[in-house]
Amino acid sequence: MCYYVNVPTKSVKRAFKYRFYPTDEQASLLSRTFGCVRVVYNRALAERARAWTQDQTKVGYHETSTLLTEWKKQKELDFLGEVSSVPLQQSLRHLQGAYVNFWEKRAGYPKFKSKKNRKNSAEFTKSAFTWDAAKSELKLAKMDEPLNIVWSRDIPSGSVPSSVTVSRDQANRWFVSILTEFDIAALPDADKAVGIDLGINALATLSDGTVFHSPDMTKDRARLHRAQRAHARKAKGSRNREKARLKAARISARITDSRRNNLHQITTKIVRENQVIAIEDLNVRGMSASGGSSKRGLNRALQNSAFAEFRSMLEYKAEWYGRTVIAIDRFYPSTKQCSSCGNLRNIALSERVYRCHACGYVENRDLNAAKNIKAAGLAVFAYGGTVRPARAKARAARAVEVGKLAERSAGIPRL
Repeated sequence: MCYYVNVPTKSVKRAFKYRFYPTDEQASLLSRTFGCVRVVYNRALAERARAWTQDQTKVGYHETSTLLTEWKKQKELDFLGEVSSVPLQQSLRHLQGAYVNFWEKRAGYPKFKSKKNRKNSAEFTKSAFTWDAAKSELKLAKMDEPLNIVWSRDIPSGSVPSSVTVSRDQANRWFVSILTEFDIAALPDADKAVGIDLGINALATLSDGTVFHSPDMTKDRARLHRAQRAHARKAKGSRNREKARLKAARISARITDSRRNNLHQITTKIVRENQVIAIEDLNVRGMSASGGSSKRGLNRALQNSAFAEFRSMLEYKAEWYGRTVIAIDRFYPSTKQCSSCGNLRNIALSERVYRCHACGYVENRDLNAAKNIKAAGLAVFAYGGTVRPARAKARAARAVEVGKLAERSAGIPRL
């Protein structure tokens, strides 16, 4: 069976993130920029909420942009003029995007930005930075010197940055994300399909028998717990408490970076070697819902596995390189079904080996599920639709019943 779908070279937008080390003047200017972005965002959010609750009027981006001009003229807000105006305008656009996500029920109501949140960012568009491709130098508005960027990888030749986002995480590390648009070619035909079963013991089990595991972060997590306890013992507001917080934040950042790097390596390998990739549509939010101390260990394991981030990486990399990712129905009984004869049987969570009572087939539990996921994904790839015929029949039966009721209400005689 040929799984290849011809995808020509296409233009994609991709952000390249680098770490940089600012000078004291640059760090001071960027810190003030972060504060101004937060002030503008919170004031615009408060004004939009007040206008709707008190006057029943809608305030959009253009109205808040006019308000920003008036705020800069006020004496108590004259510091807004000391930084570039572009990040301030971008914060208003981000607020508008947050409202759109709320209206379309993709997110909750926008929240105010807290001053205690040590993770900050500011976005600069083309008018607020200068890019020298020959020297690989990036200079932001109101800065005399370019940023000291560690170029861990090259930006595609010929691509021009459209926007730059500067951020600082809780470990006081500075990053710059450069968004560019360039042409990318699809990978050569792999002519291979694979099913992926995600789990706790093994991060990903492939239908061909390959198993990927999460990195062992036991020692780092023990260090993190000790650092967090030491931080809790320090007096609030003291310099020692800030030092302890920074130490814990750096350990946490190392754990996060290690997990993300592992996910990138795994997803890149899967996308390069397979043309069609079938995965489960897991309800991660429901799986990690609060359930008391009995689910605390499970929730921690789900967070460490990062199933949602794993799927996201697979999908956008597959889109870049001309692969196909198919998410099968989350209620498909991949674990209960025998991949050899199709028989269904209940299996306890403690059973790590699947034994079919009908044909005697014996296989690793996760590998058996991965084979079922692959078969279901190929069915969807070949014929489309759902992988659960029972659900399709139920919908068809309900449609017939609705039609009968409609005929009766309209007085149409039944034949």
